[in-house]
Amino acid sequence: DIGGTNCRLALAAILPSEEGAARQTRLFAPMTLKCADFPTPQAGIAHYLASVGAATPPAAALAVAGPVLAGRAHLTNAQWELDEAALQSALGIRTVRLMNDFAAMAFAALVIGPADLAWIGPKVTGRAGGNIAIMGPGTGFGVAALAGGRDEGLLVTEGGHADFAPADLEEVELLRALMHRHGRVAVELVLSGRGLENLHAARAEIAGAPPSGLNAAAITAAAEQGDVDAAATVAKFCDILASIAGNFALAYGAEGGVFIAGGIVPRLMPRLDAVAFRARFEAKGRFAAYLRAIPTQVIMADDGSLRGAARAWTQMGP
Repeated sequence: DIGGTNCRLALAAILPSEEGAARQTRLFAPMTLKCADFPTPQAGIAHYLASVGAATPPAAALAVAGPVLAGRAHLTNAQWELDEAALQSALGIRTVRLMNDFAAMAFAALVIGPADLAWIGPKVTGRAGGNIAIMGPGTGFGVAALAGGRDEGLLVTEGGHADFAPADLEEVELLRALMHRHGRVAVELVLSGRGLENLHAARAEIAGAPPSGLNAAAITAAAEQGDVDAAATVAKFCDILASIAGNFALAYGAEGGVFIAGGIVPRLMPRLDAVAFRARFEAKGRFAAYLRAIPTQVIMADDGSLRGAARAWTQMGP
């Protein structure tokens, strides 16, 4: 699971299964590396294999934070370039498959159980066999979907780079401030670690106050300690997330459910107001009842992309 900040790796064993049943996987020897500590993904993977004392595996499934085109990817928020053929040659791995990280998260939604999920709002069942949407903020903002809630219905998107649309007058002012600083404002510019910082700075600008210069972790910590401005920034972040989740639920017809993934929201759960989230999620005029029937859950497992990549391999592998 290769993101803009961290590279999470694990070994996976594909287990035998009964005829006609989906193959199962088991993960072991997990490790997290900082992408900035290694000049190339090959170096990071080689370091991992040496650290855990593993022989070169016959295959690798790599979920990457960026679009994958013709077996190649450039991380949207980091400098690593990835190429399936180059990775195979450099590491001696027979088969390498690259996939978007939120494609892996979509597969993870099929294998993660209730213990690794947190509900936002009522436990509505959604429509059996309905489309599923997976989205969420981390270093960037990822979006994917599963048509019919099935592996073969995977839709890989770059929805995080769609335009941000304000849903109330306060957000109109925030958009103006963000446009003044950044020009075009995409969803990711607001809903990501950097986005939390951008919102905090924009709120200060509107209030005529100097920017605090706090990073995302410091803003979250300050909110937990009762800082009013930081708490208001986190609340606004959650409000906007709810509106965007509702937008993508409509765009994908996600009657089977919306899953929020990424590294930020699980840490915000103590401060996320489920009632306010659902109110914003459902605030779509004539389609409020349609949204009301769609469940919203957070993937709390920090190895979701790894589990999803392993699941994807059982479907995509040789």
